[in-house]
Amino acid sequence: MKTRLASALLTLGLVTGLHATDWPQFRGADRTDISTEKGLLKQWPTEGPKKVWTYDQGGLGYSGFSIVNGTLYTMGARDSEEFVIALDAITGKEKWVAEVGVLLTNNWGDGPRGTPSVDGDRVYALSGKGSLVCLNAQDGKQIWKAEMTEFGGKVPGWGYTESVLVDGSNVISTPGGSKGTLLALDKLTGKLAWQSTEWTDGAHYSSVITAELNGTHQLIARTANSIAGIDSKDGKLLWKQAFPQGKTAVIPTPIYKDGQVYVAAGYNAGCMAIKIDSNNQPTVAYENANMVNHHGGVILVGDYLYGFSDKGGWTCQDFKTGDVKWVEKKLGKGAIHCADGMLYLLEEATGTVALIDASPNGWSEHGRFKLEPQTALRKPQGKVWTHPVVSNGRLYLRDQELISCFEVKG
Repeated sequence: MKTRLASALLTLGLVTGLHATDWPQFRGADRTDISTEKGLLKQWPTEGPKKVWTYDQGGLGYSGFSIVNGTLYTMGARDSEEFVIALDAITGKEKWVAEVGVLLTNNWGDGPRGTPSVDGDRVYALSGKGSLVCLNAQDGKQIWKAEMTEFGGKVPGWGYTESVLVDGSNVISTPGGSKGTLLALDKLTGKLAWQSTEWTDGAHYSSVITAELNGTHQLIARTANSIAGIDSKDGKLLWKQAFPQGKTAVIPTPIYKDGQVYVAAGYNAGCMAIKIDSNNQPTVAYENANMVNHHGGVILVGDYLYGFSDKGGWTCQDFKTGDVKWVEKKLGKGAIHCADGMLYLLEEATGTVALIDASPNGWSEHGRFKLEPQTALRKPQGKVWTHPVVSNGRLYLRDQELISCFEVKG
């Protein structure tokens, strides 16, 4: 029990000096995409919350935000290279820029897709072509670098998009391939700790989560073909469940609660919930098309899931049963974030942001505004795809090279 508690504290960042309102990685410290902040605005002014600053040198790409100790970390492409960029989260002033790898080019937009992960005085980031770097958080100087191709990886069709996970003494990534789907490198040295040789699916686009399950600290990951639980100590495969309907692109992050794993995907795939028994045997609890979530993410608040379903619109779904509580089309497809009991919804086609209650009782809206300015550099196939983040009373949004900060503290 003591070991499991210590691991949980590490995951939450409570032993590395994080503030409660910091956001150290994609979807937050526990990868639920729920901020613990309180005292945020429950109703926005007609014109939307006050803009504090816009930074216009973020470069191309869809990387999100990690925010720790007053510094915002993201990634972007400039010319033929991809970079990690550090900004003062309060003023928007650039602190440093560090090269990661060569540019990923793509019809849906060039540049990096993943979000940096911050662990103490180090930052970890994965480029679109699979270069994983460890940088000094203060000045961006490179500490070590590894390539996913060194571990049997092959760049997926839309590039490497995952946001790597710092877990205990290791940094976890998904090179995919015959040497093992999942990879653990020593976070201090970059040396190989283990690779999941029993699971060899190719990499897709989702990020890894952790779970305390059956007395084991497990890593839960997914590919186009399957969902798996991996022992964090040695990479041993503990369980695996087929997910054959996710063939085109599997993107949303898995969700775990009370022995149940939930996944969703777009391209008509739908969603699946899996119960893991005391012997690490998976059983499908339900499988349906009530949540066909492409890439905007799904969030579990209490016992209810929220996200955009390509089937019907913004959807609230019962986590335990998979049943739909409500569906609403008052805003188009996009990404989601949760803070202080409210959902921040970003419409990808227009950059419109709406604030609604995180409630199974229906859509209750409390303001909306349109992100301005928007980029002139985005490819026609691309949209406003970077997920919104609230940290330290501020809302951060991005459209390619343009990063904007809004005051949402009450």
